[in-house]
Amino acid sequence: MIQTTARRSTPAPLLTRVRDRSPGLAAGLLGGALAAGLGLAAFAMLVILLWISSPYPDSGAGGALHIAAALWLLAHGAELVRTDTLSGVPAPLGVPPLLLLALPVWLLHRAARDAADAVGGAPLVPGRTAWAGVVLGYLAVGAPAALYAAGGVLRPAWASAGVCVPLVAVTAAGAGVWTAYGRPSGPLERALGRVLPRGVRHLVLGPDGRPGVAARAAGAGAAVLVGGGALLVVASLGWHGGETQRAFLRLTEGWSGRLAVLLLGVTLVPNAAVWAAAYALGPGFLLGTGTLVTPFSSAPAPLLPPFPLLAAVPDAGAGTPVNWAAGAVPVLAGAVTGWCVGRGATVGGGSGRPGGARPGRASAGPWARGRTAGAAALAAVLCAALLTVLAALAGGPLGVAVLSRFGPVWWQVGGATLVWIGLVAVVTALAVRDWRCRTPRGERSGREGRAGRVGRPRGEQPHRGGPKDGGPPGATDGRRLRVFRHPARAVGARPARAAKERSATTGDRYRP
Repeated sequence: MIQTTARRSTPAPLLTRVRDRSPGLAAGLLGGALAAGLGLAAFAMLVILLWISSPYPDSGAGGALHIAAALWLLAHGAELVRTDTLSGVPAPLGVPPLLLLALPVWLLHRAARDAADAVGGAPLVPGRTAWAGVVLGYLAVGAPAALYAAGGVLRPAWASAGVCVPLVAVTAAGAGVWTAYGRPSGPLERALGRVLPRGVRHLVLGPDGRPGVAARAAGAGAAVLVGGGALLVVASLGWHGGETQRAFLRLTEGWSGRLAVLLLGVTLVPNAAVWAAAYALGPGFLLGTGTLVTPFSSAPAPLLPPFPLLAAVPDAGAGTPVNWAAGAVPVLAGAVTGWCVGRGATVGGGSGRPGGARPGRASAGPWARGRTAGAAALAAVLCAALLTVLAALAGGPLGVAVLSRFGPVWWQVGGATLVWIGLVAVVTALAVRDWRCRTPRGERSGREGRAGRVGRPRGEQPHRGGPKDGGPPGATDGRRLRVFRHPARAVGARPARAAKERSATTGDRYRP
């Protein structure tokens, strides 16, 4: 009986392996499903609140929940199709509010990080296991949500939803697992090593996993472009203050409808900032097919709904110096990009690392001018890639026919960014590099003075006068007296020469 009990208390090896491995996958599945459920719940609560407070609800609670599921898909970049149009022809809705994308990305990132993180001092869960669990759990909830949204007024476009939702889940979950492992640089270096040479790879990614000089400069330039675009939007809204107020009050009645319009406008502020950045770069944006708005000229816009953000669109006609002043935004962005590269070229030394040379090694000197210019050009390429992605996400169709093209053209924005940032950043980086490597005037004159002075030979003493002049005994007159070392300590001196010098000093006769 005791032996049987002892055998049953020891688990089988297969069960032990399953028990040890299942918590990582199970935790990932649960975390991914919870992240998707929290995102859907947040949109559902907001839509239900607006539906309850609306004095004229068009549909019941089921319609509100269908809209919430559709908005959750739209937040991932998926395109929706509106069926209740006046003409009866379904109209696409493909302008995703960029601010809504932050919620699913944050939830996925946190779920993946928690799934891969160790609990109670245990080792980290394998990254692939945690990542796969979070992605599968997220899609397991997202697929039924997409099917549920298909029964509402706003239906998902299946091709767009089938690409955007998994892409966001894969990317955000991978970033969360990477964060849980301490942001190692190995996986990114291997991925970049397939497309970039080694010297360029260090400019994009540092050895400690942090962004390299070119990547940091590109991020700073993109931030200045988008931030400057946001300032242009605010300035234009203030310039057209009366029209903006009338559009906000005329679009809907009641505080619930105005609250919904206000929330929609806030979520579209990043889109408007990207549009304004495209306007400052030169290509501008489209308000429909054939309706281009640029700093040089603006075509008359078609009949658009009185939305407050659309009131910030510049007036139709030729551009004025006020419109041309928007060109200061890309110039400033290029200057900031070049300053970051020039500073990294002198602080980081020739190693291309953010903090200089490796620990334990001598810090290398500043970069050469060619390497500095190449790093600035690489930063311009990366900044153009970022603006291209943002421009592609910030626009899309809002209907058929005229409104089938709405927003900036992504390839035009990328090309303009490359030209603006490339030219200004290269010049600024070289100027900053030369300025930081200059020699101060006082230090340079001191070095030249020290280099012009010739010191006295080693072993010579100045003349202090002879015995006739009242000087010390043994001193010579008018000339320097060379003091020789002791013959016995002379290095390399021959014995005969040493004996001769000794006899001359003591006055004895020299005998070879």
